[in-house]
Order: sequence, then C-alpha cells, then structure tokens
Amino acid sequence: MQFYNQGFHPGDPRITDPADRVIAPPLKHPLPTQVDVMIVGCGPAGLNLAAQLSKFASISTCIVEQKDDRLLVGQADGIACRTMEMFEAYDFADQIKQEAYWVNETAFWKPDGKQPQHIARSGRIQDVEDDLSEMPHVIINQARVHDAFLDVMRHGAGKIVPHYSRKLLNLEVSPEKTDYPVTLTFERLDSQHLGVIETVEAKYVVGCDGARSTVRQSIGRELVGDSINQAWGVMDVLATTNFPDIRLKSAIHSTHEGNMLIIPREGGYMVRLYIELDKLKDNERLTKQSITTDYLIAAANRIMQPYSIDVKEVAWWSVYEIGQRLTTAFDDAEEGRLPHVFLAGDACHTHSPKAGQGLNTSVNDTWNLGWKLAHVLTGRANAELLQSYSFERQTVAQQLIDFDREFSKMFSAKPKSISNPDGVDPAAFQQYFVQFGRFTAGTAIHYPESDLVKSGQHQFLATGQTIGMRFHSAKVTRLADAKPVHLGHSMKADGRWHILAFAGKHPFMGDDCQVNALCDFLQNDMASPIARFTPKDADIDAIINLQAVFQVSHREVEMTDVHSLLQPAKGRYGLRDYEKVYSALSADGCFYEKRGINKDQGGILIVRPDQYVAEVLPLNDHQGIVDFFEKVLIVVS
Repeated sequence: MQFYNQGFHPGDPRITDPADRVIAPPLKHPLPTQVDVMIVGCGPAGLNLAAQLSKFASISTCIVEQKDDRLLVGQADGIACRTMEMFEAYDFADQIKQEAYWVNETAFWKPDGKQPQHIARSGRIQDVEDDLSEMPHVIINQARVHDAFLDVMRHGAGKIVPHYSRKLLNLEVSPEKTDYPVTLTFERLDSQHLGVIETVEAKYVVGCDGARSTVRQSIGRELVGDSINQAWGVMDVLATTNFPDIRLKSAIHSTHEGNMLIIPREGGYMVRLYIELDKLKDNERLTKQSITTDYLIAAANRIMQPYSIDVKEVAWWSVYEIGQRLTTAFDDAEEGRLPHVFLAGDACHTHSPKAGQGLNTSVNDTWNLGWKLAHVLTGRANAELLQSYSFERQTVAQQLIDFDREFSKMFSAKPKSISNPDGVDPAAFQQYFVQFGRFTAGTAIHYPESDLVKSGQHQFLATGQTIGMRFHSAKVTRLADAKPVHLGHSMKADGRWHILAFAGKHPFMGDDCQVNALCDFLQNDMASPIARFTPKDADIDAIINLQAVFQVSHREVEMTDVHSLLQPAKGRYGLRDYEKVYSALSADGCFYEKRGINKDQGGILIVRPDQYVAEVLPLNDHQGIVDFFEKVLIVVS
C-alpha cells in the first residue's frame, strides 16, 4: 500500500478522507468497584493482555490509561517476526502485513576511504534469514497495532473498552483479603469529572504503565541499571532526498558528524531517522525544549554527506537517552506469599529503541502472563502457576539488556580509522547484526526447564521443534478441504493447550496406527487429560486441542476413516469440526523434513497456549501426557 503522499494523517489508510478516520472519543464511564484483573496502562503490553482476557466472558477485566484517548502517532514502529506470529493468533497479521513496510534488506554505510568526510555503502545483507519464520519483519506506526488490539478487545466475549483519563494515586496489597486483595485509588482527569476519586478492588493487577511506573513504585520494586550518556533524536518525516538507500533500513557511521539509522516507514513515502546527538554529561537530560527539529535535520544532513535530505513535514519527533535498566522483580511475591501484582513492558525493563525490541519484548511479557491469569481465574490451574511468569520473563529481559548494551555501544561508537584506532569496525558491527538476527527477530527465546518446559528426553523425535522455544510453523495440507495452511496458525489466542500427533510409518488409521490408539486413549480412558480437565458442558477441545499430521498425501485417504476425536461434534448443533487432520505434504515440501520430525516413529508435541513447545513424547507414551498435564491443570469444579 502507498499512502501519506498528501501528508501524514493518523488512522486507517484505507479510508480516503482523513476526517472519516476520526473515531469518536470514548465514553466516560465510571470504573467498576471490583474486578478480576486491573490493567494499568494502554501501551502494547497492556492492550495485548486485555485482548487475551477479552476471550473469556467469565473474567472481569478493566484497563485504565492516564492519557485522554487512544494513541494516534509515533513511538515504537518495529514489529519482529515472532510478534507477527502472535498477531496471527489474533487474526490481524494480514492487515498489518498489508499496511506495513517489510524490512527485507539492511544497508551499511561507513566513511569513504578516499573521501572520509563522505559516506559510502559498505554492504547490504538479508534482514531475516530464510525460513526463520513465515512472517516478515515489518515497520508500522504503533498506533495501528493499538487499534488492532482495541478491535479484538471490543469484539471479544469480555467486551473490554479502556477507561481513559485515570491517574493511579495509590495501590495497596492486603494478603489477608482472600477475595480481592489489591485496592487501587484513581483520580479522574477528564474535565467533566476532574478530581473525582475512584476506588477499585482487584484480584490481580498488572502494571503496564511505563518506565516511571506507579505500580512498580507501589510494590517497592525499582529499575536498576545504567545509562551510557548517549542522546539520540528520532523523527518521522516526509522528505525528498538523493540518498540511494532511503527505502532500505540503513545504518550510517560517519567520520566526525555522528551516526544515524534510517528506518523506512509504511506507505512508501515516510521515513524514520534516528540521529546521534552529542554525548551527555553526567546527570544531564535532554528535552524537546533544548533540541529542535531544525537541529535534527541539520545533523542528519551533516551525517549523510555527500547526500542531503529535504524534510517537507515532520509527523512526529522526540529525543531520548540510551540506558538499560531492569527491575528487581517482575511481581510482588514474597516468601510464603503468591503474587497478586505483576509488571510488564517498560515498567520492568528499559533499553534503547534502535534494535526494535521495546514493543516486541513488552507484548511477549503479557503474551506469557495472559493465559496463566486466565487459567487461574477460570479454575483451570492453581495460583502457583503465576510464579512462572517472573521466572521465565526476567531471564529474557536480562538477555535483552545485555544484547542492547553491546548493540548500542557499537552503534554509537565512532568508526575505526588511523586517527581513531579504538573505534568500531563497521564490518564488525555488520557481523554482530547478522549474528544476533534470531534474537532481534524474537525467535531465540528459550524458556528454562520447569513444569511448563520439560527436560527434552525425547527431543530427537522432533529436532526442529526445540522444547522451551516457540513452535516453528510450516505448511501442511488440510485433509478435508485440501487447503494448504500453516500448522502454527491453528493455535489461536484462546488459552487452549495443543497436542500435535505426528504419525509414524504405520498405515493411516489402521490397526497398528499409534495416532488411532492415542485417540482411543484420550477419548475413552478415565486418566485422559481431555476427559479429566474438560468441563462437562464444554466442547471436547475447549481445554486441550488435539490435531494430527500424517505422512500420506491428502488424496490417498478418506475423512470417513478418521477417528471421531479428530472430527468432534461441537457447538449447540453438534456440527463436525473438520479442521484437525493434515497431510505433512504441501507444495512447500514435507513438514517432517523441514522441522525434523522422526519419519519412522513420529511423535507427540505438547504446545502451550502461548505457542511454546512444552514437551516431546513418543506416540505411545500416554502416561507421559497424563504426567505432564497433572502438574499444570486441575479439574474445574
């Protein structure tokens, strides 16, 4: 899509008249007095959590924001491949892909060896390695992502709409109160109710309220870390230029004028400039009052010599300082007491934006937490499950801080030269960029061993689906309708577990077929986790979704031979679900070969509601399935 050629206007670019893109301001409803979950902050972390919880009508969720309306422009723009996979689980990835700029290649520029005051291209590389993900790395206005989450929230069973113009004044946890142990006090900021105080009692609170988080301060946690005293300006601009790589992500190191990162934006015309400013003194802070857009534009032109850029319109701009900080804990748990207050996003980790990890890490925080809260609040799991959030996410945040510290240092350093032998070698910076490509894509997250991530005794049955890492999707062919689909796209943001049964060498649904035997066990045995943990009035796949993949072509078998558990009756009319059985063969090749599934023995993958592989088992290890789910789920009363 191309847009913004007549100037920047926020909102849906499919709507021609910008005036028609305006959404009516939210109604100013009072806050509820009691809720299951109170989310403080309408950033990407908070909205992602609300979107997950909106899938559950039985969970009362409230989300508040100090600003007076939804975000319209600016802030984060880089969406990693793994985050796009998450968006697919909400069914809005295609919309984002259509609007966004796709980062296909990255260009690197360094001082020209013959004319050091000028820059010259030193290399171009593929941004994301082949088959790392079915999703691209994209760039889009964060506000458009917010709009997509808001739609999911509004249309979900929980029908969640944010409450704006609320400032959190105080938060207190009373462990002796077993029903609603957290009390929050808010002040209204809207003109019609200015100064009105509201009190809300909550079972759980999630602070997604940024680096100066009131929630974090209320539970006695703090951000710990340092700053490298480096300042940067950022601008979204509509401009003309003779710089040849203006529509490529470009990292520029100049000899004496500083460094710059160019990020093309959606629509084909807009571009984001990250511009290095002078090094700060100790305790010095930069603000928009001390830096102007003219200053940033002039700095960009000095860095780009012999090229120039003529800025026609500034859609958004800001200044920031690089620093890496991590909170001392991601929740309020204490010795002998389970957590009731959680932190996510910038409230528990901050870093530079140039590696594009802020939004992506934030939404992955609440992607991890959301299904766990839903499990506890719907009675599927004990509250001890919530301890795993801090256990898993704090390690990931530390890895991000370590990466960002080195990345920022290399990017901010002067280029290595005869006069500056201690500078950074542009070739080394490019190699570092390639080396950590999987990390920046979000696909390198590897959760440690626990009740939710097993030891990997049978990893050899699925060598390309690492236990503790996200399920790596590939195409299969659905048996019933011959449609090529990504297997991972069957795992939606609905809080369900997934058992994927990959058939071995035995004939399709024959007497020796271990998938057939597995279906018999899961459907009929009293020890079956499907039989034990599925509520009596719910669909058979409401808690655990069983699917099967076979090595035969979809044209060689009949759906009439498929076990009844793989085509269950669902809904008020008992209609058959025909979308649980696949052939591993597609025009893209064989899923088994792409993802290391053992062709002779097959295997079972247990995949968590957040799409991370929890266990790999032999097809006949029914007891292994029982043992896994007994440590996670409880019988719904």
